[in-house]
Amino acid sequence: MSAVDDTSALDATVTFTIHRPEPLAYQMAEMGGDEDAPEYHAWYADHRVTIRDGRPVADSFSLDRQGFVLLKRPTAVPDFYDADHFAAIYDPEIEALVKQQTGAAEVVVFDHTIRVQSDDKRREKKVRETVKLAHNDYTENSGPQRVRDILGDAAEAERRLGKRYAFFNLWRPIAGPVLSVPLALCEADSVRPEDWVIAELIYTDRVGEIYNLAWSEGQRWWYFPRMTTDEILLFKCFDSARDGRARFTPHSAFDDPTTPADAPPRESIETRVVAFFDDTV
Repeated sequence: MSAVDDTSALDATVTFTIHRPEPLAYQMAEMGGDEDAPEYHAWYADHRVTIRDGRPVADSFSLDRQGFVLLKRPTAVPDFYDADHFAAIYDPEIEALVKQQTGAAEVVVFDHTIRVQSDDKRREKKVRETVKLAHNDYTENSGPQRVRDILGDAAEAERRLGKRYAFFNLWRPIAGPVLSVPLALCEADSVRPEDWVIAELIYTDRVGEIYNLAWSEGQRWWYFPRMTTDEILLFKCFDSARDGRARFTPHSAFDDPTTPADAPPRESIETRVVAFFDDTV
């Protein structure tokens, strides 16, 4: 059930993936995926969807129901483009936040990805593009495999896999407010199992796997307009627990039809973590 049904909303285009007989596999370049390559376009279909403003009901969302929450969390990081220094500040902030929000016993930060809408700035800073494609970062198979990849030690990984663990993504603007290409999230319990489309990510040293999302009429989408650098979206991308709580949370950047013509390009950072819990599943 949706958190509420009477909030302000907009109609916008979101790109989805269609089911096809052949497997979908992305060749991942150094600065990101190649999702815009012409051969992939046959997999995609745009749909107009209603995206509701979540700010009036922000307190109604939870990680275990909808799969995401909006938090007010200022950061002490002065410059996110200084990769050699920001992690020493930001990683402890992220670890503490995830522990506080989830009750995890341990949190491991393993990836930071800066995305910039401006082509010129993206080349200058050597960062990645925004992703206008509905997807979720992990699948049933790639969740446990990523634990093995991160921990390295096979025995330790198998021990951890015997208890509950979850992957989270934390999305923060690094320039704001965000007026262009905001992030939309789909309520986890509005997605049917048959809506997922497996896509392989082929790197030079490993093969990953994500869920792309096929459109279905019952999906419920939300966004939080004009996000600032003091705000962060925390959303769940995998949960090993199978007790009815949210496990996967589709998300996508989208073109906001209300964006002013002179809006600055979006700049954001997403941080991926794996959280380990004491309870067995």
